[in-house]
Amino acid sequence: MAGIPPDTGALMSAVLEGILYGFSVLMFMGTIWALTYKSRMQDINRPIAMVAILLLLVSTVHMIVTIIRVENGFVKYRDTWPGGPAAFFADITEETYVIKHALYIFQTVVADGVMVYRCYVVWQSIRVIILPSMLWCGIVVTGIHAVYSVSQASSNPGDVFASQLTKWITAFFASTITTNLLCSGLLAYRIWMTERAVSRVRATSGTMMPIVRILVDAAVLYSIVLFSLLICFLSGNNGEGVLTDLVMPVISIAFYMVLIRITFNRKKHSHISKAVFSTPRGTTGSGDTEQGILQQYPMKPLQVNVPKFTHEDSPLAYRVDNEDQLSPCKVESL
Repeated sequence: MAGIPPDTGALMSAVLEGILYGFSVLMFMGTIWALTYKSRMQDINRPIAMVAILLLLVSTVHMIVTIIRVENGFVKYRDTWPGGPAAFFADITEETYVIKHALYIFQTVVADGVMVYRCYVVWQSIRVIILPSMLWCGIVVTGIHAVYSVSQASSNPGDVFASQLTKWITAFFASTITTNLLCSGLLAYRIWMTERAVSRVRATSGTMMPIVRILVDAAVLYSIVLFSLLICFLSGNNGEGVLTDLVMPVISIAFYMVLIRITFNRKKHSHISKAVFSTPRGTTGSGDTEQGILQQYPMKPLQVNVPKFTHEDSPLAYRVDNEDQLSPCKVESL
């Protein structure tokens, strides 16, 4: 193992997580305001609101456990734990360590599950989410096994980088990174294709591109943290403990950031947002994009007006109407 000492890392992660947690609480308040502002109760997206509340609750419990862990290591067991605070924070079988990582696994499973669900809502195709769903199942399996292995690591409780743990934790990180990048790419591509179809039908452009940018930004933010965490873990650096605690508020921030921007864009351009997030159920893939857009934007009937004229060679003139029929009409004297 290398990097910062375990006790220093625990104190650093508690401070940084507290800062990011406070920011995530502000983002949560903005999310609830965006969902409820000028909206009737029946118009609120309740599943998304419940997910937002769940992420806040999980992050709050994780923050509380972090504070309890720091208090136990530096105050409660400072003189009684064999090896002092450094040994306490290095013990991966300690109760608060296992609880914190179980909460992290749970929040990752929820956040990645929402990403897969968004792909299905936007694409309306089971085939598109087959691979993301398989990756999500891999996240669940590897995450549960990793937490269980950590709690049962009695042979080497002070080493999270033990060989029997590395393969499961590495597989978990690889699965969640791949799922995040794949789902974000599918969402951005679908929105971009919809934007092109809408611009051809209604001669508008650029209204959905802010959503594409915010999806990319959120994916980049989350992926950078996960890549850094994976690199620290593979290199045996104790900084992985700090980054693991930081991922918790980062997941919430990325979710709230996307939700706020999408909500505001939907209220500002509701006619286009419905085309993106309420694709007709008859569509099955990218090949039906233009058909779905045309169903959302039906073309108005084309009305052709044929000019009328009168022939003045006789007391009775004839009028040409739109049905190409001649009907007599009286000619007024000049």
